[in-house]
Amino acid sequence: MDPRGRPKKYKIVRNDPHIWRFSPRGKAGRPEEIDLKIEEFEAFRLSDNDGLKQAQAAELMRISQQTFSRLLKKARTTLADALVNGKIIKIQGGCYVLSTRQNNNHNNHEKHEAPRTQDRIPE
Repeated sequence: MDPRGRPKKYKIVRNDPHIWRFSPRGKAGRPEEIDLKIEEFEAFRLSDNDGLKQAQAAELMRISQQTFSRLLKKARTTLADALVNGKIIKIQGGCYVLSTRQNNNHNNHEKHEAPRTQDRIPE
């Protein structure tokens, strides 16, 4: 039996975030940092910013609705902790594939970059 467990499934992410870090103002000293994974950010963006239903968003990310729901819950918990407790939010890490969809008149083409597993953001 493999001690590492089940391999992680790559999630489809349409765009890398434009902003990688949010920092609170008005808190004395150096605030704690909290990580928000790229796929959690994508789930939050699709659901809460773009207004998609979970089934639609899960289909776009090519994951089950249950997995999408877990990602969204984790994202909301992380963001709530950061906002309530004045923590820096760093959007980084995760296990995802960056994909861009090109639409034309006759058919849809989807191009995938190499899978990404990211521990640190590029500085």
